[in-house]
Amino acid sequence: MAYLIANASEYIMITGSGVDDVKLSKKGWVYPGIQKSWKIDISPMNYTFDVQAMSIEKLPFTLPAVFTIGPRDEQESLVKFAKLIASHDMASKHVSDLLKGIIEGETRVLAAGMTMEEIFRGAEYFKMQVFDKVQVELDQFGLHIYNANIKQLVDHPGQEYFSLLGQKTQAEVANQAKVDVAEAKYKGDIGAKEREGLTIRNAARVDAETRIFSKLQAGAAVQQGVKVDAETRIFGFKREAEIAEANADLAQKQAEWTKQTRLAQIESEKNSAIREAEMNAVLAQKNALAETERLRGEVLAQATVDYEVSLQNANAAAYQVQKEADAQLYKRKVQAEGLQKEADASLYRKNKDADAELYVKEKEAEGLLLMAEAQADYVRSVMGAFNRNHQNFHDYLMIDRRVYQEMGQINADAIQGLEPKVSVWTTGSASANLGASASNNTADPLASMYMMIPPLFDTIRQQTSNGISGPSSYRISHTEKW
Repeated sequence: MAYLIANASEYIMITGSGVDDVKLSKKGWVYPGIQKSWKIDISPMNYTFDVQAMSIEKLPFTLPAVFTIGPRDEQESLVKFAKLIASHDMASKHVSDLLKGIIEGETRVLAAGMTMEEIFRGAEYFKMQVFDKVQVELDQFGLHIYNANIKQLVDHPGQEYFSLLGQKTQAEVANQAKVDVAEAKYKGDIGAKEREGLTIRNAARVDAETRIFSKLQAGAAVQQGVKVDAETRIFGFKREAEIAEANADLAQKQAEWTKQTRLAQIESEKNSAIREAEMNAVLAQKNALAETERLRGEVLAQATVDYEVSLQNANAAAYQVQKEADAQLYKRKVQAEGLQKEADASLYRKNKDADAELYVKEKEAEGLLLMAEAQADYVRSVMGAFNRNHQNFHDYLMIDRRVYQEMGQINADAIQGLEPKVSVWTTGSASANLGASASNNTADPLASMYMMIPPLFDTIRQQTSNGISGPSSYRISHTEKW
């Protein structure tokens, strides 16, 4: 028996007697002979792959990638990981080939649905998609991607897509730089000419102000003395002639300067136009080369696509024939199963109908039995109330069932419009006992009515003797009715 202790980044895996599947722990006892144990390291490792993929335009490329992968530190994931490396380790070729197969498979499937431009410009999105899809596959082995670094896409040997794309970008940047330099030079020349013209205008303004000041001084001198008036006037004329000559020279120089400025501006514009035409010619030549390459790629891609389409159509036709045969077989099988199920359902329905009918008959019989028992209990209880006097029981039933009322109504309807013979029963003993005051007693009519009841019962019994033979026969028929 040995007591094992794992390091900080390790777990002890124990199998054998007393362990259902795999036991993971940081420390514990191990019984040699009946148990096996070994340590697993859960430190993440870096795996470098050069994934060969192809875009939707059938353009191959190489995707250099570095994945940092390790087991997830939880019980269920560690058990899966322990089973994966039971006879290997994370650095073994078996695990490396497994991870490479998963990463290459998911990367190729994802790249096959995207164009090369989408892959190149959306590198971050492409990376996240590869990361998510690979992680789903690694979950079944208890592994987790701690980091994924996808490097710059590289042309497949014999292909120059990315190099040509880089050259195109460099040419565009260089052309734009040349245009920017020409534009800056043009603006510099114009600014310099504008500054020169402004200097000339300011100088002319200062000269004019100086002449005006001279005139003011000359006028002041004239006003100082009459004696020098003539000399002053002659001096003034001379000065005016000089000023006129100076103004003419200034106007001529200004015209020359304006002409030179305009010529410089036109020369700059023409030079810019010539440079632009030269760059347009170079750009058109580059565009023609790019268009030629594009048309060549389109023709090659179209030929490849046509071949694959024809191949797929042939495969689809064969697959369709196979599926139609399978569908016919499945249809016949389903029809046979449907007939069998329909027969079983019919038999089951008939059995259930027979069971339901038998149950109804049993419940009806039980109801009749309970009703008969209730009638018997009722007859016994009523007979007990009359001390088993059949005559009183008979009279009670006749009154309770309103037989006398119905018979009276029937007799009344029968003798309606006739002159019936009325019998009145009286008892003389009651009148004799009442004495002389009886004629004035208000209870005499009620007493007479009650005295008529027994004879009335005898009369009705005689009238109904043909239909009812006696108390016993009525009791039997009444019981059957209940």
